[in-house]
Amino acid sequence: MADNKIHTVGILTSGGDAPGMNAAIRAVVRESIINGMSVKGIQRGYTGLLNEEITDMDKHSVSDIIQRGGTILGTARCEEMKTEEGQAQAAEICKKHGIDCLVVIGGDGSYRGALALSRHGINAIGIPGTIDLDIACTDYTIGFDTAINTAMQAIDKVRDTSSSHERCSIIEVMGRNAGYIALWCGIANGAEDILLPEKYDYDEQKIVDNIINNRKHGKKHHIIINAEGIGHSTSMARRIEAATGIETRATILGYMQRGGSPTTKDRFYGSIMGAYAADIVAEGKRNRVISFKGGEVVDIDIEEALAMQKTIPEYHYKISQNLSR
Repeated sequence: MADNKIHTVGILTSGGDAPGMNAAIRAVVRESIINGMSVKGIQRGYTGLLNEEITDMDKHSVSDIIQRGGTILGTARCEEMKTEEGQAQAAEICKKHGIDCLVVIGGDGSYRGALALSRHGINAIGIPGTIDLDIACTDYTIGFDTAINTAMQAIDKVRDTSSSHERCSIIEVMGRNAGYIALWCGIANGAEDILLPEKYDYDEQKIVDNIINNRKHGKKHHIIINAEGIGHSTSMARRIEAATGIETRATILGYMQRGGSPTTKDRFYGSIMGAYAADIVAEGKRNRVISFKGGEVVDIDIEEALAMQKTIPEYHYKISQNLSR
């Protein structure tokens, strides 16, 4: 009879880095060892896997990392993993190094690589690590809480100087094509306008009218939170200044939102999700994605997870509009 027990777990981080990834790495390694499995760390995501940048890990390998931002394993984009040849090669490398199961921490693109490996016979487990909160199968993704707190604090600072100079400020936050960071910060920072890729109608005249109306009623500043998926904040600022006669500046927060020591929430959920991944591997589950749903950590079939769609909650959007008036 074939031995279906998992002996060796591989772990990698892929796509954009997110605060809390190190907490997840630490938990996967330590819980796997407790469950009687050995662990191999893969540097630089799927690129490192294809280059066989693979090392043994033990509990000491992950000491003193839970408070650090980024990922100790490194990460990179990998075009080769989008090809059948690259996927087959990655699966063969896993088998060569005795990796029975690969734990992938990342976003949807990382999951697609994991799904491809599962079709080549490698047990693949996904853990949601992305600041964008755009993975449909989960209510929470590791890194989101740190990113929105970093952005919120920066926006508060920009508001102070905007008020001093009686300016309009367009502050662009990250999120790729998803508007969750913009939505949360827009509400938390009390922005006057919130522009989301999922909802924006590109009618700048409405923004101009809102700025002028607020100024007539004594408002000394005007904060516009603009999502990365809309972008073009600098040119938008020029157009709004020309239309309103009010000094308008663009601030693009950029990659600062990915960095920094993770919040308690990201450390906690990173740890719980990582440990849960190691536990379901030990139980013999195959090709799953770890998710946080309804206050509980659960696991979902990887194909089912990738087929799900996510949208901005209508009530959250309505309230963001009501409170900005």
